[in-house]
Amino acid sequence: MSVSPYIHTDDTGARHDGKNGYCTHIGNELFAWFSSTESKSRINFLSCLGQGSDYFYVLNAGAFTTMEQQKLPPVLLARLELEFQGEAVCRLPLADPADKGLRIETAPDWEKWLERQGIKTKRHRRIITEGALMGSLLAQGIPVTLSIVSDDAGQFNVFDHALCWIHAERIINRLIPCVTSMLPTVGALGEAVDDTREQLWQIYRDLKAYKLEPTVSQAEDIKSRFQTMRSTKTAYVTLNLALKRMGNNQHELLRVLDKPYLPLHNNLSERDIRDYVKKRKISGSTRSEAGRRCRDTFASLKKTCLKHKISFWHYLKDRLLGNSNIPPLSDLILAAATCG
Repeated sequence: MSVSPYIHTDDTGARHDGKNGYCTHIGNELFAWFSSTESKSRINFLSCLGQGSDYFYVLNAGAFTTMEQQKLPPVLLARLELEFQGEAVCRLPLADPADKGLRIETAPDWEKWLERQGIKTKRHRRIITEGALMGSLLAQGIPVTLSIVSDDAGQFNVFDHALCWIHAERIINRLIPCVTSMLPTVGALGEAVDDTREQLWQIYRDLKAYKLEPTVSQAEDIKSRFQTMRSTKTAYVTLNLALKRMGNNQHELLRVLDKPYLPLHNNLSERDIRDYVKKRKISGSTRSEAGRRCRDTFASLKKTCLKHKISFWHYLKDRLLGNSNIPPLSDLILAAATCG
């Protein structure tokens, strides 16, 4: 992640020990990483991003900014900031050397800290925990400008979020017009859907051209046409609601105008996770913690090897026999990022 300006992410079902669970994928053209957990919440996603951290919960300026964005009551936020200033702070290897943060390393200690602060409301505890996890990520040096490319799942809406156009179009594509005595004909409703889809895909094609040669005038034209499409009123009420939803997501859908290097869809994550799904359907589920870790680890290694055109079988033989003919995957990732 230290050499990635953006990452893709998605999740899928992953039963474990007879119970429903989830597997989160994080990756891009350089790597793939899988983690199976019991939850698919935002707290879980932020925890996945912070794997390997020696400090898991950090209260710093970034944490309080996140809490404010998530609408934590101002009175509670002000009290926490006051308490934070009175705490014994410890200096961390932060992105900003002048910053300070309160570090809490384990989940039980974090729960005890929340109890000491008298925070009982479930929503408040969730927001504060999300803020502390975000503070930890920022303290590790992950830039706030990191882009997360995903579908419209709320748990992935962190950092600089960018939405997948393929998922956005599905909302309109799956509409099935029906007719009653109070509505226009099915043909008229179908034409409204087709016209909207044509406008959407034309904007998509123009965004692909913009990525190759971005210009200010072209960006303004795309924004204007998108706003025209989102504000269109048709006789199809469900279509109008779908367009309103797209309008609410305008900034995430048009993020590529500010960052032309971003992909327009989340197909990479969909492809990476497909192999995982096939194995799940064949094997059913895991039973032991060791089995679950093995499933995630081998899936991560295999997909990362393939991205660097390395035979996974040759990679395993090289490691098991101790030949060390294949460089560490981290070195390959850094070299690929430098060449890119």
